Amino acid sequence: EVINEFKIFCKEQGIKYSFFIEEAIKEKLEEEELKEDILDFKTLRKEEGSAIPFEKYLRGRGGI
Repeated sequence: EVINEFKIFCKEQGIKYSFFIEEAIKEKLEEEELKEDILDFKTLRKEEGSAIPFEKYLRGRGGI
């Protein structure tokens, strides 16, 4: 039933099946990457107080 609805939708919208599926996969991947980024942000935010300035880090590595 879902496949039939999908085919009807694509036909009505003038969209090729493969294009629709490709775009849906891209959208879902971006959504999942955003979820991971948000989780990383929440996790790393707790460590922000112990962070050192980037310039100081570079000087310590001989970069500046």
